[in-house]
Amino acid sequence: MPDFSAGTGADPGCRLCACLGIRYPIIEGGLAYVGNGSLAAAISEAGGFGQVGSAGRSPEQFAEEIEVAASRTARPFGVNIPISEHRDNTPYVEVVLQNRHRLAAVSLSAGNPRPLIPVFREAGLRVMVLTSTVRQALKAAEAGADVIICEGFEAGGHNGPAELTTLALVPQVVRALREAGRDVPVVAAGGIATGEQMAAALVLGADGVQVGTLFVATEECQAHPAYKELLLRAGDEATVVIERSQGRVTRVLRNAFTERILELEKRQPSIEELLPYILGHNNRVAAIEGRVEEGYMNAGQSTGLIREIRPAGDVVRTLASEAAAALNRAREWAVRLQGRAEEAKTD
Repeated sequence: MPDFSAGTGADPGCRLCACLGIRYPIIEGGLAYVGNGSLAAAISEAGGFGQVGSAGRSPEQFAEEIEVAASRTARPFGVNIPISEHRDNTPYVEVVLQNRHRLAAVSLSAGNPRPLIPVFREAGLRVMVLTSTVRQALKAAEAGADVIICEGFEAGGHNGPAELTTLALVPQVVRALREAGRDVPVVAAGGIATGEQMAAALVLGADGVQVGTLFVATEECQAHPAYKELLLRAGDEATVVIERSQGRVTRVLRNAFTERILELEKRQPSIEELLPYILGHNNRVAAIEGRVEEGYMNAGQSTGLIREIRPAGDVVRTLASEAAAALNRAREWAVRLQGRAEEAKTD
C-alpha cells in the first residue's frame, strides 16, 4: 500500500486511522450517483476518508471522478464498488488498478467480496467490506478484509435483508471478531449524522464510523439542490423501505413515487412488474436531475438530524468535536455508575 501517513496527522492509537492514514475515524459512504470526486477530496482534506462512488457511473465517468479527487487532495481517499450493481465489474476493477497509486483503499458492498479481496490487496490497496450480519463479517475477515464495515438497516440505499440495527449489530460483530481472533478494525454505519452517535459507536467497540446521508447535504456533493432541500425538511418518519417484496431492503425518502412502489408491492408483484420502478435511472432522475417526484432518492433514518447544507470539511470537523464532547460527558456517567456499583458491594 502507498504510504499516505506522512503529514496526514494520522492517529497511530486508532486502528482505523493507522490503517487508512487519516486524522479522524470518519469514512464517507459509497453514495450511488452522488459520491463525486470533489466531495471525496473535501472529506479527505479535512482528515476523514472520502470515497468516489462507482454506482451510477460508467467506467469512464468513474475514472474521471477519481482524477478530480486526486487533483484536489494529496490525502488518502478511496473508492466504492457495489458488486451486484454492475453487470460486469471487470472495467471498474481495471479503473481501480490503473489508479492504484492514487488510492488508499477500496470498499466492496452489495455482493460477494471474496474473489476481489486478493486482487486489490495484491495491488497494495486496503480492502474494506460492507457487512450486515455477524456471519458476513466473519467471512469477510477470513477472506482477508482489512476493515469490516457493519451497516445497520437505518442506512440509506441498499441494506441487508436481515434488517439488523446498527446498535444491535456493531457490538455483536466486535465480540465475534475478537473471539475468532480476527484483529480487524470495525466501522459502524447506518443512521449516523451526529458526533453523539459517533461517540456511541465508539463506546460499542467500533473503531470509527461511516456516514452517508449527512454528506449528501454538503456543498460539494453533486446531488441536486432539490434533493438536499428535502433532506433538510425531512423528519424522523421521512424514509421508507422498498423492494421487500423481492427480498431486498432499500431505504429511500418517502415521496409520491415511492408510495406508488409500496402500493404495487402490496400485491407481491413479479420482478418484471417492479423493475421499471426500481431501475437506477429513476434514482438519477430524482437525485441528479432534481425531478424529485418522478424517482427515488436514497436516505437513511438520520434525516431528521440534518439541519443545514455545509462544506463537507465542516461536517467532518464537527462530527469529531461533537464526539469528543459526548465522550467527555460520558465520563460523568462512568463515575456515577461506578460509585453506585461500589455502594452495592457494601450493601
